[in-house]
Amino acid sequence: MAKQKVAMLTAGGLAPCLSSAVGGLIERYTDIAPDVELIAYRSGYQGVLLGDKIEITGDMREKAHLLHRYGGSPIGNSRVKLTNAADCHKRGLTKEGDNPLRVAAERLAADGVTILHTIGGDDTNTTAADLAAFLGANGYDLTVVGLPKTVDNDVVPIRQTLGAWTAAEVGARFFDHVSNEQSAAPRTLVIHEVMGRHCGWLTAATARAYIQRTRNNEYVEGLMMNTQLKNIDGLYLPETHFDLEAEAARLKDIMDRTGFVTLFVSEGACLHEIVADREAAGEEVKRDAFGHVKIDTINVGNWFQKHFAKLLNAERSMVQKSGYYARSAPANYEDLRLIQSMVDLAVESALNKVSGVTGHDEDQGGKLRTIEFPRIKGGKAFDVRTPWFAEVMDYIGQKFTPAD
Repeated sequence: MAKQKVAMLTAGGLAPCLSSAVGGLIERYTDIAPDVELIAYRSGYQGVLLGDKIEITGDMREKAHLLHRYGGSPIGNSRVKLTNAADCHKRGLTKEGDNPLRVAAERLAADGVTILHTIGGDDTNTTAADLAAFLGANGYDLTVVGLPKTVDNDVVPIRQTLGAWTAAEVGARFFDHVSNEQSAAPRTLVIHEVMGRHCGWLTAATARAYIQRTRNNEYVEGLMMNTQLKNIDGLYLPETHFDLEAEAARLKDIMDRTGFVTLFVSEGACLHEIVADREAAGEEVKRDAFGHVKIDTINVGNWFQKHFAKLLNAERSMVQKSGYYARSAPANYEDLRLIQSMVDLAVESALNKVSGVTGHDEDQGGKLRTIEFPRIKGGKAFDVRTPWFAEVMDYIGQKFTPAD
Protein backbone atom coordinates (compact mmCIF):
# COMPACT_ATOMS: atom_id res chain seq x y z
CA MET A 1 0.00 0.00 0.00
CA ALA A 2 1.37 3.42 -0.98
CA LYS A 3 2.31 5.67 1.89
CA GLN A 4 -0.45 8.09 2.87
CA LYS A 5 0.00 11.80 3.45
CA VAL A 6 -2.79 13.53 5.33
CA ALA A 7 -3.61 17.24 5.26
CA MET A 8 -6.20 19.05 7.33
CA LEU A 9 -7.69 22.52 7.36
CA THR A 10 -10.30 24.49 9.30
CA ALA A 11 -12.40 27.12 7.56
CA GLY A 12 -15.30 29.52 7.95
CA GLY A 13 -16.16 31.05 11.31
CA LEU A 14 -14.96 29.64 14.61
CA ALA A 15 -16.88 27.04 16.60
CA PRO A 16 -16.10 25.31 19.92
CA CYS A 17 -14.76 22.18 18.27
CA LEU A 18 -12.00 23.18 15.86
CA SER A 19 -9.08 22.86 18.24
CA SER A 20 -10.37 19.55 19.59
CA ALA A 21 -11.11 18.16 16.12
CA VAL A 22 -7.57 18.98 14.96
CA GLY A 23 -6.17 17.42 18.12
CA GLY A 24 -8.41 14.40 17.68
CA LEU A 25 -7.29 13.80 14.10
CA ILE A 26 -3.63 14.01 15.10
CA GLU A 27 -4.21 11.61 18.00
CA ARG A 28 -6.22 9.11 15.94
CA TYR A 29 -3.73 8.89 13.09
CA THR A 30 -0.88 8.61 15.62
CA ASP A 31 -2.70 5.71 17.31
CA ILE A 32 -3.71 3.63 14.30
CA ALA A 33 -1.48 4.81 11.44
CA PRO A 34 1.64 6.31 13.07
CA ASP A 35 3.65 6.20 9.82
CA VAL A 36 1.20 8.55 8.07
CA GLU A 37 2.70 11.99 7.47
CA LEU A 38 0.51 14.85 8.74
CA ILE A 39 0.39 18.47 7.63
CA ALA A 40 -2.09 21.31 8.14
CA TYR A 41 -2.82 24.18 5.78
CA ARG A 42 -2.78 27.47 7.62
CA SER A 43 -5.95 29.61 7.39
CA GLY A 44 -8.10 27.12 5.52
CA TYR A 45 -8.31 27.15 1.72
CA GLN A 46 -6.20 30.29 1.70
CA GLY A 47 -3.29 28.17 2.90
CA VAL A 48 -3.91 25.63 0.15
CA LEU A 49 -3.85 28.33 -2.54
CA LEU A 50 -0.71 29.94 -1.12
CA GLY A 51 1.07 26.71 -0.18
CA ASP A 52 1.20 27.86 3.45
CA LYS A 53 1.40 24.71 5.53
CA ILE A 54 2.42 23.44 8.95
CA GLU A 55 4.32 20.17 9.33
CA ILE A 56 2.90 18.20 12.28
CA THR A 57 6.00 17.26 14.25
CA GLY A 58 6.57 14.49 16.77
CA ASP A 59 6.31 17.00 19.60
CA MET A 60 2.96 18.23 18.24
CA ARG A 61 1.72 14.63 18.16
CA GLU A 62 2.75 14.05 21.77
CA LYS A 63 1.01 17.22 22.92
CA ALA A 64 -2.07 16.99 20.69
CA HIS A 65 -4.24 16.09 23.71
CA LEU A 66 -3.73 19.63 25.00
CA LEU A 67 -5.75 21.00 22.08
CA HIS A 68 -8.95 19.65 23.67
CA ARG A 69 -8.59 22.33 26.35
CA TYR A 70 -8.84 25.29 24.00
CA GLY A 71 -11.20 27.12 21.68
CA GLY A 72 -10.32 28.79 18.39
CA SER A 73 -8.36 27.00 15.70
CA PRO A 74 -4.71 25.98 16.16
CA ILE A 75 -4.21 26.13 12.39
CA GLY A 76 -6.23 29.26 11.54
CA ASN A 77 -9.40 29.94 9.56
CA SER A 78 -10.48 31.99 6.56
CA ARG A 79 -13.51 32.31 4.29
CA VAL A 80 -12.40 31.41 0.76
CA LYS A 81 -14.65 29.99 -1.96
CA LEU A 82 -12.65 28.10 -4.55
CA THR A 83 -15.35 28.54 -7.20
CA ASN A 84 -15.26 32.34 -6.84
CA ALA A 85 -12.25 33.13 -9.04
CA ALA A 86 -12.81 36.89 -8.99
CA ASP A 87 -12.76 37.06 -5.20
CA CYS A 88 -9.65 34.86 -4.94
CA HIS A 89 -7.84 37.10 -7.43
CA LYS A 90 -9.01 40.28 -5.67
CA ARG A 91 -7.58 38.99 -2.39
CA GLY A 92 -4.23 38.15 -3.97
CA LEU A 93 -4.64 34.39 -3.53
CA THR A 94 -4.48 33.58 -7.24
CA LYS A 95 -3.30 35.23 -10.43
CA GLU A 96 -5.68 36.73 -12.97
CA GLY A 97 -7.16 34.02 -15.14
CA ASP A 98 -6.36 31.22 -12.67
CA ASN A 99 -8.98 28.65 -11.75
CA PRO A 100 -8.70 28.42 -7.92
CA LEU A 101 -9.88 24.80 -7.98
CA ARG A 102 -7.02 23.90 -10.30
CA VAL A 103 -4.51 25.89 -8.22
CA ALA A 104 -5.67 24.08 -5.07
CA ALA A 105 -5.61 20.69 -6.78
CA GLU A 106 -2.12 21.23 -8.15
CA ARG A 107 -0.91 22.34 -4.72
CA LEU A 108 -2.31 19.21 -3.08
CA ALA A 109 -0.75 17.05 -5.77
CA ALA A 110 2.62 18.82 -5.50
CA ASP A 111 2.57 18.35 -1.72
CA GLY A 112 1.84 14.64 -2.18
CA VAL A 113 -1.42 14.79 -0.21
CA THR A 114 -3.59 11.67 -0.52
CA ILE A 115 -6.16 12.50 2.20
CA LEU A 116 -7.66 15.92 2.98
CA HIS A 117 -9.76 16.57 6.10
CA THR A 118 -11.88 19.73 5.99
CA ILE A 119 -13.34 20.93 9.28
CA GLY A 120 -16.07 23.47 8.69
CA GLY A 121 -19.69 24.26 8.00
CA ASP A 122 -21.77 23.89 4.89
CA ASP A 123 -19.71 26.35 2.83
CA THR A 124 -16.45 24.63 3.81
CA ASN A 125 -17.76 21.19 2.99
CA THR A 126 -19.61 22.13 -0.20
CA THR A 127 -16.36 23.77 -1.30
CA ALA A 128 -14.64 20.48 -0.40
CA ALA A 129 -17.23 18.74 -2.58
CA ASP A 130 -16.38 21.07 -5.46
CA LEU A 131 -12.71 20.31 -4.95
CA ALA A 132 -13.28 16.55 -4.72
CA ALA A 133 -15.34 16.60 -7.94
CA PHE A 134 -12.68 18.62 -9.76
CA LEU A 135 -9.93 16.29 -8.57
CA GLY A 136 -11.86 13.23 -9.66
CA ALA A 137 -12.62 14.67 -13.08
CA ASN A 138 -8.96 15.54 -13.61
CA GLY A 139 -7.39 12.29 -12.49
CA TYR A 140 -6.17 13.30 -9.03
CA ASP A 141 -6.27 10.45 -6.51
CA LEU A 142 -7.38 12.21 -3.32
CA THR A 143 -9.87 11.28 -0.60
CA VAL A 144 -11.67 14.21 1.03
CA VAL A 145 -13.47 13.68 4.37
CA GLY A 146 -15.16 16.59 6.11
CA LEU A 147 -16.11 17.15 9.74
CA PRO A 148 -19.25 19.31 10.22
CA LYS A 149 -18.84 22.30 12.50
CA THR A 150 -21.19 25.23 12.95
CA VAL A 151 -22.80 26.74 16.02
CA ASP A 152 -25.98 27.22 13.95
CA ASN A 153 -26.59 23.45 13.70
CA ASP A 154 -28.05 24.02 10.24
CA VAL A 155 -26.35 21.52 7.91
CA VAL A 156 -28.57 19.15 5.89
CA PRO A 157 -28.90 16.19 6.57
CA ILE A 158 -26.77 16.18 9.73
CA ARG A 159 -28.60 15.89 13.05
CA GLN A 160 -26.01 17.64 15.24
CA THR A 161 -23.03 19.70 14.11
CA LEU A 162 -19.88 19.99 16.16
CA GLY A 163 -19.68 22.92 18.59
CA ALA A 164 -23.37 23.81 18.73
CA TRP A 165 -24.08 22.28 22.14
CA THR A 166 -21.11 24.13 23.65
CA ALA A 167 -22.12 27.45 22.09
CA ALA A 168 -25.59 27.17 23.64
CA GLU A 169 -24.21 26.37 27.08
CA VAL A 170 -21.61 29.16 26.99
CA GLY A 171 -24.12 31.67 25.62
CA ALA A 172 -26.40 30.88 28.56
CA ARG A 173 -23.54 31.44 30.99
CA PHE A 174 -22.74 34.75 29.28
CA PHE A 175 -26.29 36.01 29.65
CA ASP A 176 -26.60 34.85 33.25
CA HIS A 177 -24.22 37.71 34.06
CA VAL A 178 -25.68 40.19 31.58
CA SER A 179 -29.20 39.73 32.96
CA ASN A 180 -28.08 41.44 36.16
CA GLU A 181 -27.91 44.67 34.15
CA GLN A 182 -31.68 44.83 34.58
CA SER A 183 -31.01 46.14 38.07
CA ALA A 184 -28.86 49.06 36.85
CA ALA A 185 -31.66 51.48 35.94
CA PRO A 186 -35.47 51.73 35.87
CA ARG A 187 -37.35 50.59 32.75
CA THR A 188 -34.44 48.73 31.20
CA LEU A 189 -34.67 46.71 28.00
CA VAL A 190 -31.90 44.11 27.52
CA ILE A 191 -31.63 42.26 24.22
CA HIS A 192 -29.47 39.15 23.93
CA GLU A 193 -28.53 38.72 20.25
CA VAL A 194 -27.46 35.16 19.48
CA MET A 195 -25.77 33.86 16.32
CA GLY A 196 -27.97 32.18 13.71
CA ARG A 197 -28.26 33.63 10.21
CA HIS A 198 -31.01 31.43 8.80
CA CYS A 199 -31.56 28.98 11.65
CA GLY A 200 -32.91 29.72 15.12
CA TRP A 201 -31.65 26.50 16.72
CA LEU A 202 -28.83 28.17 18.65
CA THR A 203 -31.02 30.96 20.01
CA ALA A 204 -33.65 28.45 21.12
CA ALA A 205 -31.04 26.09 22.59
CA THR A 206 -29.31 28.98 24.39
CA ALA A 207 -32.63 30.04 25.89
CA ARG A 208 -33.25 26.46 26.98
CA ALA A 209 -29.78 26.19 28.56
CA TYR A 210 -30.28 29.57 30.29
CA ILE A 211 -33.62 28.45 31.75
CA GLN A 212 -32.09 25.18 32.96
CA ARG A 213 -29.22 27.14 34.50
CA THR A 214 -31.36 29.68 36.38
CA ARG A 215 -34.77 28.24 37.14
CA ASN A 216 -33.72 26.37 40.29
CA ASN A 217 -31.83 29.33 41.77
CA GLU A 218 -32.77 30.44 45.26
CA TYR A 219 -33.72 34.12 45.33
CA VAL A 220 -34.74 36.79 47.81
CA GLU A 221 -38.26 37.51 46.63
CA GLY A 222 -39.44 41.04 47.27
CA LEU A 223 -36.05 42.46 46.28
CA MET A 224 -34.88 42.84 42.69
CA MET A 225 -32.74 39.70 42.86
CA ASN A 226 -35.78 37.56 42.16
CA THR A 227 -37.21 35.09 39.69
CA GLN A 228 -38.42 37.79 37.31
CA LEU A 229 -34.92 39.23 36.94
CA LYS A 230 -33.81 35.99 35.29
CA ASN A 231 -36.87 35.58 33.09
CA ILE A 232 -36.92 35.69 29.28
CA ASP A 233 -39.87 37.76 28.11
CA GLY A 234 -39.56 37.26 24.35
CA LEU A 235 -37.78 34.84 22.01
CA TYR A 236 -37.53 35.60 18.27
CA LEU A 237 -36.22 33.29 15.53
CA PRO A 238 -36.09 33.33 11.72
CA GLU A 239 -38.64 30.49 11.81
CA THR A 240 -41.24 32.39 13.84
CA HIS A 241 -43.47 35.32 13.04
CA PHE A 242 -44.86 38.03 15.31
CA ASP A 243 -47.07 41.08 15.10
CA LEU A 244 -45.00 44.07 16.20
CA GLU A 245 -47.85 46.08 17.74
CA ALA A 246 -49.39 43.12 19.59
CA GLU A 247 -46.01 41.99 20.88
CA ALA A 248 -45.12 45.52 21.97
CA ALA A 249 -48.37 45.76 23.93
CA ARG A 250 -47.61 42.45 25.68
CA LEU A 251 -44.08 43.50 26.54
CA LYS A 252 -45.11 46.99 27.69
CA ASP A 253 -47.41 45.38 30.23
CA ILE A 254 -44.43 43.41 31.56
CA MET A 255 -42.28 46.56 31.62
CA ASP A 256 -44.97 48.47 33.51
CA ARG A 257 -45.27 45.70 36.10
CA THR A 258 -41.63 44.75 36.63
CA GLY A 259 -39.52 47.66 35.39
CA PHE A 260 -37.53 45.59 32.87
CA VAL A 261 -37.86 43.36 29.81
CA THR A 262 -35.48 40.68 28.49
CA LEU A 263 -35.45 39.48 24.87
CA PHE A 264 -33.51 36.69 23.13
CA VAL A 265 -33.12 37.43 19.42
CA SER A 266 -31.53 35.38 16.66
CA GLU A 267 -29.25 37.48 14.45
CA GLY A 268 -31.33 36.28 11.50
CA ALA A 269 -34.73 37.17 12.95
CA CYS A 270 -36.59 39.54 10.60
CA LEU A 271 -33.45 39.62 8.43
CA HIS A 272 -35.32 39.45 5.13
CA GLU A 273 -37.61 42.32 6.13
CA ILE A 274 -34.70 44.51 7.24
CA VAL A 275 -32.66 43.80 4.08
CA ALA A 276 -35.68 44.42 1.86
CA ASP A 277 -36.37 47.75 3.60
CA ARG A 278 -32.77 48.89 3.17
CA GLU A 279 -32.52 47.85 -0.48
CA ALA A 280 -35.89 49.48 -1.22
CA ALA A 281 -34.42 52.67 0.22
CA GLY A 282 -31.52 52.41 -2.24
CA GLU A 283 -28.94 51.19 0.26
CA GLU A 284 -26.39 48.63 -0.91
CA VAL A 285 -26.31 45.63 1.43
CA LYS A 286 -22.83 44.11 1.66
CA ARG A 287 -22.34 40.41 0.92
CA ASP A 288 -19.42 37.99 1.35
CA ALA A 289 -17.69 35.75 -1.21
CA PHE A 290 -20.46 33.19 -0.84
CA GLY A 291 -23.20 35.74 -1.57
CA HIS A 292 -24.39 35.81 2.05
CA VAL A 293 -25.47 39.11 3.56
CA LYS A 294 -22.72 40.30 5.91
CA ILE A 295 -24.72 39.82 9.06
CA ASP A 296 -22.60 42.20 11.16
CA THR A 297 -23.63 45.08 8.88
CA ILE A 298 -27.34 44.48 9.50
CA ASN A 299 -27.48 44.65 13.32
CA VAL A 300 -30.76 42.84 13.86
CA GLY A 301 -30.42 43.38 17.61
CA ASN A 302 -30.25 47.13 17.05
CA TRP A 303 -33.41 46.95 14.93
CA PHE A 304 -35.24 45.28 17.82
CA GLN A 305 -33.76 47.83 20.22
CA LYS A 306 -34.83 50.79 18.10
CA HIS A 307 -38.41 49.62 17.70
CA PHE A 308 -39.14 48.09 21.10
CA ALA A 309 -37.35 50.67 23.24
CA LYS A 310 -39.67 53.36 21.90
CA LEU A 311 -42.82 51.23 22.08
CA LEU A 312 -42.06 50.11 25.66
CA ASN A 313 -41.08 53.58 26.88
CA ALA A 314 -37.73 52.16 27.98
CA GLU A 315 -35.47 54.62 29.75
CA ARG A 316 -32.42 52.45 29.08
CA SER A 317 -31.85 49.79 26.43
CA MET A 318 -28.90 47.69 25.37
CA VAL A 319 -27.94 44.88 22.98
CA GLN A 320 -25.48 42.27 24.18
CA LYS A 321 -24.06 39.70 21.73
CA SER A 322 -22.73 36.39 22.99
CA GLY A 323 -21.53 35.21 19.58
CA TYR A 324 -17.77 35.70 19.72
CA TYR A 325 -17.63 34.68 23.38
CA ALA A 326 -19.57 31.46 22.68
CA ARG A 327 -18.00 30.42 19.40
CA SER A 328 -14.44 30.74 20.74
CA ALA A 329 -15.00 28.48 23.76
CA PRO A 330 -13.40 25.07 24.22
CA ALA A 331 -15.71 22.12 23.57
CA ASN A 332 -17.82 20.88 26.46
CA TYR A 333 -18.23 17.23 27.45
CA GLU A 334 -21.10 16.51 25.07
CA ASP A 335 -19.26 18.00 22.12
CA LEU A 336 -16.01 16.22 23.01
CA ARG A 337 -17.83 12.88 22.83
CA LEU A 338 -19.40 13.85 19.50
CA ILE A 339 -16.06 15.04 18.13
CA GLN A 340 -14.35 11.78 19.10
CA SER A 341 -16.96 9.63 17.36
CA MET A 342 -16.89 11.73 14.19
CA VAL A 343 -13.07 11.88 14.13
CA ASP A 344 -12.80 8.11 14.50
CA LEU A 345 -15.17 7.59 11.57
CA ALA A 346 -13.45 10.28 9.50
CA VAL A 347 -10.06 8.57 9.85
CA GLU A 348 -11.53 5.14 9.13
CA SER A 349 -13.32 6.46 6.04
CA ALA A 350 -10.23 8.30 4.80
CA LEU A 351 -8.00 5.24 5.07
CA ASN A 352 -10.66 3.25 3.20
CA LYS A 353 -10.88 5.95 0.48
CA VAL A 354 -14.48 6.90 1.26
CA SER A 355 -15.11 10.62 0.70
CA GLY A 356 -17.91 12.63 2.31
CA VAL A 357 -18.86 14.35 5.56
CA THR A 358 -19.20 12.44 8.82
CA GLY A 359 -22.42 12.95 10.75
CA HIS A 360 -25.65 11.40 12.01
CA ASP A 361 -27.70 11.09 8.84
CA GLU A 362 -31.28 12.24 9.47
CA ASP A 363 -32.42 10.55 6.27
CA GLN A 364 -31.12 7.18 7.49
CA GLY A 365 -32.51 7.04 10.99
CA GLY A 366 -29.78 9.15 12.57
CA LYS A 367 -27.04 6.63 11.75
CA LEU A 368 -23.48 7.92 12.09
CA ARG A 369 -21.95 7.55 8.64
CA THR A 370 -19.91 9.32 6.00
CA ILE A 371 -22.55 11.26 4.10
CA GLU A 372 -22.15 11.81 0.39
CA PHE A 373 -21.00 15.33 -0.55
CA PRO A 374 -23.86 16.06 -2.99
CA ARG A 375 -26.35 15.69 -0.11
CA ILE A 376 -24.63 18.30 2.07
CA LYS A 377 -26.12 21.78 2.10
CA GLY A 378 -26.69 24.61 4.52
CA GLY A 379 -29.68 26.59 5.63
CA LYS A 380 -31.52 23.82 7.49
CA ALA A 381 -34.35 25.49 9.39
CA PHE A 382 -34.97 24.82 13.05
CA ASP A 383 -38.11 22.72 13.52
CA VAL A 384 -40.25 24.78 15.88
CA ARG A 385 -42.43 21.70 16.43
CA THR A 386 -39.58 20.19 18.46
CA PRO A 387 -41.07 19.26 21.87
CA TRP A 388 -38.37 20.94 23.93
CA PHE A 389 -38.92 24.22 22.08
CA ALA A 390 -42.62 24.12 22.92
CA GLU A 391 -41.61 23.61 26.57
CA VAL A 392 -39.32 26.65 26.41
CA MET A 393 -42.07 28.84 24.97
CA ASP A 394 -44.56 27.60 27.55
CA TYR A 395 -42.07 28.43 30.31
CA ILE A 396 -41.59 31.93 28.90
CA GLY A 397 -45.34 32.32 28.51
CA GLN A 398 -45.09 33.52 24.91
CA LYS A 399 -47.32 32.46 22.05
CA PHE A 400 -45.68 32.10 18.65
CA THR A 401 -46.60 31.56 15.03
CA PRO A 402 -44.35 29.64 12.63
CA ALA A 403 -43.05 31.82 9.80
CA ASP A 404 -44.44 31.17 6.32
